[in-house]
Amino acid sequence: MSNGDLHRVLSRDLRPSPPGALSAAVTLGWRALLKIRHVPFQLFDVTVFPIMMTLMFTYLFGGALAGSPETYVQFLLPGITVQTVVFVTVYTGMGLNTDINKGLFDRFRSLPIWQPAPIVGALLGDVLRYSLAALVVIVVGLALGFRPEAGPIGVVLAVALMLVFSFAVSWIWIIIGMLVRSPESVMTTSFMFLFPLTFISNIFVDPATMPGWLQTIVTANPVTHLADASRGLMHGGVALADVGRVLAASAVITAIFAPIAMRMYYRER
Repeated sequence: MSNGDLHRVLSRDLRPSPPGALSAAVTLGWRALLKIRHVPFQLFDVTVFPIMMTLMFTYLFGGALAGSPETYVQFLLPGITVQTVVFVTVYTGMGLNTDINKGLFDRFRSLPIWQPAPIVGALLGDVLRYSLAALVVIVVGLALGFRPEAGPIGVVLAVALMLVFSFAVSWIWIIIGMLVRSPESVMTTSFMFLFPLTFISNIFVDPATMPGWLQTIVTANPVTHLADASRGLMHGGVALADVGRVLAASAVITAIFAPIAMRMYYRER
């Protein structure tokens, strides 16, 4: 080491100020995006799975449920966009679990940054992933004949509402990501939660065709209200009560699971 290097190491100059909370969160959110850039395969499930689901349900069930795929896609597309975005939330937990197993979160905790920044930054980065998944489904739907009567503004508002709900659900996967040992375990756990949540809803069919006891469950499912609100926003005639229920459900989920997730993060990691 030269004398100049030694002087710089022992310098009495003040250290740079630590980054603020917003700066730290945005930086770590950018890191989440860079992970996608360097490993584009992460986008495979976000792009291919929604295309496959949209095509399969439209052409397999469209004729039986609505008379034609073109008619069914008007009903299906808002709902299947909801399903796709909600399913993608599981990647928040998988990414967190991967970082924990690699020791990156221990490294983050040793840095002079706002300590919740790794969690908040990961959520911010995943919002782009959710948006991309919604965009893929909507583009495929437009190609299949989907025509939102409320125009682009209605579609944007519907996607924004989905992002709010998905942001809230992501806190659940953060908790799961800190509880289980591997990303595969996060994925396996998600199947037990997400499949009933999305399939026992009105995403694919009108609940009026279901047994009474099942209609009660479907009506209580917040995904049902999210699908209703999304259809109303995209096609016009949205019921504000549905939007209110979705926002209330998102607030309750966040109020319950975000403090638990942050407590586990501070205590366990």
